[in-house]
Amino acid sequence: MLPDIPWFVYAMLLAPVGLIVFAAGYKYLEVRAASDWPSTPGKVVTSKPETRQVKVIDSDRARGHRFEERNFANVTYEYSIAGQVYRCNRVTIGEDRGNFEVAETIARYPVGKPVTVFYNPNKRSEAVLERDMPQGMWGCMGWMVAIAVALVFGSAIGFNKLTEFVSSMPVANAPMTVALGAFGAVAALIALAIQRHARQARHWPVTRGTIATSGLERFRSAATDTSRGQIRFKARISYTYSFNGVNYTGTVASLGGEVSSTSDRAVQRWVKRYHDGQSVDVYVNPANPSESVLEPRAKGIWVVWAIVAVLWGLAAFVATRG
Repeated sequence: MLPDIPWFVYAMLLAPVGLIVFAAGYKYLEVRAASDWPSTPGKVVTSKPETRQVKVIDSDRARGHRFEERNFANVTYEYSIAGQVYRCNRVTIGEDRGNFEVAETIARYPVGKPVTVFYNPNKRSEAVLERDMPQGMWGCMGWMVAIAVALVFGSAIGFNKLTEFVSSMPVANAPMTVALGAFGAVAALIALAIQRHARQARHWPVTRGTIATSGLERFRSAATDTSRGQIRFKARISYTYSFNGVNYTGTVASLGGEVSSTSDRAVQRWVKRYHDGQSVDVYVNPANPSESVLEPRAKGIWVVWAIVAVLWGLAAFVATRG
């Protein structure tokens, strides 16, 4: 039985599921429309890796977003319709957010290769080479929705049952004790996942790279109900490297995540370790060479474990003293 929680709480928890369903529906309509597009012969004229700026949602910033450098396969093809020549560089009907199958796409479409171009008859400059969604995409989305719904309702039911169980024990404040313990468990799982990823990264192949930029990024954090957002600083480090004959750009210096501070001096100490043009070792994920790191260690992971200790300590305090 579901716990007595206001409906809007469930609505907030299920909002991401709604976004997934909306995106899937929109993509389905796009794929269905492209299935009726006519085709024409074309030829690949450019096939190379390139770096683009991608806009990413970031609720911690006043602007609500930031920009990331990501690797893309720039496959440009040329085709002719009614005597007019067009160029396009969209390969698939799916969304390409970068850092995915860069080398594979370049190898699949080398310069000079004849291709079949599917174009929009109402806007002939809009075209694709692959108009079908990747195999298993719809099944993957279905599983994502099912897992998300199961997590929301399963967590609510589990929290309710666990609270009832703890209430039968000599505990002062069962709901708060369970909540603090659960948050601590989630934080511990995150810390373990980061450390596991760092261990894997230490076994990635190493190649030489070059620092492209090393400096500070200044931004304003998101405002709160009581104050305007603070000015914060974070390291902005990018480097170039080559893996299996393909050039990439990386921006991950450490696996500890992006850390910002209100003190530029604190961040500057980290930035000074790298300077423009410096030669560095780059650890590259062989399964996805767009993923790389300079230092394969979980920098600052102790902070997460400190949060875990505080949450579990508070849970013990509340359980014994209320």
